[in-house]
Amino acid sequence: MSHIPSDLKYTASHEWIRREADGTLTVGISDHAQEALGDLVFVELPEVGRTLAAGEACTVVESVKAASDVYAPVAGVVTAQNEAVKNSPELISQNAYDAWLFRLQPADAKAFDALLDAAAYAKEIG
Repeated sequence: MSHIPSDLKYTASHEWIRREADGTLTVGISDHAQEALGDLVFVELPEVGRTLAAGEACTVVESVKAASDVYAPVAGVVTAQNEAVKNSPELISQNAYDAWLFRLQPADAKAFDALLDAAAYAKEIG
């Protein structure tokens, strides 16, 4: 069974989202997603400054089994990318909730509240 921290929000497409003190959102893939993908070998991150629409494919994670898109959970502008996972994708497999992918300044701060909580995400993944 996948670990689902209760202090994060989630999307049906398996992203986790954490609101930071400065209002930005940190985005990664869930434990469920990394387990399904298997050993990750490549990560392509969105460029800092890129404007994303909610639901837009913006990151690619590639494993020995498959490549998968990661989607922006809300609309906003990319403010940071995690170089560590770009250089060492296996960090995501080691701890999906420490190995964030990118940070986003949301266009609408309230959009975060509409994302799935841990209980709703747990139901989503069955």
